[in-house]
Amino acid sequence: MKTLNLGLSLLLTGTMLVGCKEEKKEETAMPEQTEAVKKGGITKSEFGTTPEGVKIEQYTLENAKGMKMEVITYGGIITSLTAPNKDGKYEDIVLGYKNKEDYFNGNPYFFGAVIGRYGNRIAKGKFSLDGKDYQLTVNDGPNSLHGGKGFDKRVWTAEEVAGAASPTLRLSYTAKDGEEGYPGNLITVVTYVLTDDNALEITYEAETDKKTVVNLTQHSYFNLSGDFSKLITDHELEIKADKFLPVDATLIPTGELKAVKGTPFDFTASKEIGKDINAADDQIKKGGGFDHCWVFTDSSNKLKQVAGVYHKASGRYMEVYTDQPAVQFYSGNFIDGTKDSKTGGKYEKRSGLCLETQHYPDAPNQPKFPSTVLSPGEKYTTKTTYKFSVK
Repeated sequence: MKTLNLGLSLLLTGTMLVGCKEEKKEETAMPEQTEAVKKGGITKSEFGTTPEGVKIEQYTLENAKGMKMEVITYGGIITSLTAPNKDGKYEDIVLGYKNKEDYFNGNPYFFGAVIGRYGNRIAKGKFSLDGKDYQLTVNDGPNSLHGGKGFDKRVWTAEEVAGAASPTLRLSYTAKDGEEGYPGNLITVVTYVLTDDNALEITYEAETDKKTVVNLTQHSYFNLSGDFSKLITDHELEIKADKFLPVDATLIPTGELKAVKGTPFDFTASKEIGKDINAADDQIKKGGGFDHCWVFTDSSNKLKQVAGVYHKASGRYMEVYTDQPAVQFYSGNFIDGTKDSKTGGKYEKRSGLCLETQHYPDAPNQPKFPSTVLSPGEKYTTKTTYKFSVK
């Protein structure tokens, strides 16, 4: 998670972190750029204006095969992502609001957003570092969830990475010392790459000038059917994890790492999500379905496949790769039927699923969990890839 410092003092004065390698000069020649635009590339447009009067931009990334992704500078939100079905038809497979204003008015489901400074829950919104206590914004019962008024509700600076082999968009945001109760000025860069083999690569980078905690992730809801009136209970899911984190009544981990074998949480072999989602199980009841953190069997920090989702009717298959130690699988249990769907009707409970690659929830308060502390002079960097195909 941590590498050598790239120069925080320069970054704090405006120098941007670089999220990808510089390409050779000949690859930026004008004829090749023109051809890339014809086949794909990035276009920019106006999206809307926040209640505070801030204009929000939208970037559309398109690869050579015609796969498209739309991203807005508010929250780094992915508002649309298309993928082909078994007949080659590209359809939007991520949930998003039909009415643009809903992105600016709370986004209660965190549709498509970058999550930080700390993804998932921190118990009672409190933690200590080096003997100093910190009080965070409490926004989920007694706990702090997804950073309070987190990165999902902030305006990011976006720029296209010129000369990149695939459409590449770099987003940056600096969280001030004390923002939502967290220590340190935290410079964060999130890079989206849409590759020609229909993969979405996401790289997260961060540096701080004061010891802090960091746990970044992405909160897109997937529905591989392309029809948001249908539920994700017929999707088949595999998670390469032999343990999960049981939670208390407020969804804070108890500290136990429990074996999935013999429980509804066993996705070591692919199975339909709906098979055990209503099981007579205490943990299922507490989450209203699946809303738990799975700990990968492969605990290394190398990039590896950790999950797969298959929708038989459409043929769409999504692979998830990450270098993180865990994933929060959320089955959309709190979607309440109040928001308009992009394909008509309302988003109902379990209209989408999230696979949020991350460190463990509440790690700042649980010494036995892997550390999420980031110190000055260190660099937080992690990568997750969602790859789409058919079978």
